[in-house]
Amino acid sequence: MSTRVLIDHRKGGASKTRHPEKAHRPDNPIARKPEWIRVKAPSHPVYHETRKLMRDNRLVTVCEEAACPNIGECWSQRHATMMIMGEICTRACSFCNVTTGLPNALDVDEPERVAEAVAKLGLRHVVITSVDRDDLVDGGARHFARVIQAIRAISPETTIEILTPDFLRKNNALEVVVEAKPDVFNHNLETVPRLYPTIRPGARYYQSLRLLDRVKQLDPSIFTKSGLMLGLGEEKMELAQVMDDLRIADVDFITMGQYLQPTVKHAAVARFVTPAEFEEYGTMARVKGFLQVSSSPLTRSSYHADADFAELRASRAARLKGTV
Repeated sequence: MSTRVLIDHRKGGASKTRHPEKAHRPDNPIARKPEWIRVKAPSHPVYHETRKLMRDNRLVTVCEEAACPNIGECWSQRHATMMIMGEICTRACSFCNVTTGLPNALDVDEPERVAEAVAKLGLRHVVITSVDRDDLVDGGARHFARVIQAIRAISPETTIEILTPDFLRKNNALEVVVEAKPDVFNHNLETVPRLYPTIRPGARYYQSLRLLDRVKQLDPSIFTKSGLMLGLGEEKMELAQVMDDLRIADVDFITMGQYLQPTVKHAAVARFVTPAEFEEYGTMARVKGFLQVSSSPLTRSSYHADADFAELRASRAARLKGTV
């Protein structure tokens, strides 16, 4: 059995206002989804087993936090995504459904509990993400490193993929995480630079790009990965430029999926990108030289991450063999 899980020990968060910074924004009506983006309600018995496992172990998943449309499929295969450092984010991105506010202090026992859960579930591949922690001097970099080290100590055969914040204005934070040697370093650009002021106002496009580039400079053996949401108003040529920027930074893997509006207070969907267009963008990315590409309406950063990692490793091996 291979299960990817999220550990998120909430303390009374459900009774608090989820998005206080968005409360006074005008409503953006939620558009009706086209047929290709709709999914069936979960009914598989393994889905309910996974849900019970999460509850019994006091686990919460980003699948639920982000209202992911793939939860039925993934949980039916005992797949979920791990989140560390709490459930409250210091950023207020207009696309994100994670709670915004002042986070609690870090739980110093979390790395060991995460490692124990990974070992108990017998994971081949684990995905670890987090909220943004701008309140911490290192942005949570040392906590990421401790989690990686704890997993390595108990489950040395498990491959580890991390999806990190941008560590904006956190000197030497990235170096701490890279030194812990995750197998995959993922940081999402999310959208094209023109849309950052409204979609990702707390972030900086070139900071995110430099972060990915710096990972390869520090340790070329680590796979790098980044994701984009489509349907926010981006243009085709802008996407092509972002792909070029990522390739210049030697990013190995790109994911592209449809943005879905969580609530009326979040950014509106500009349009639903068709499956044919996603296929076209995927072809464009492959031509530009990415080792791995996942491009479809329902693609998400950690969707099929375990199978994708196996393909990513095989693609690198094949490319290196071809250069000998």
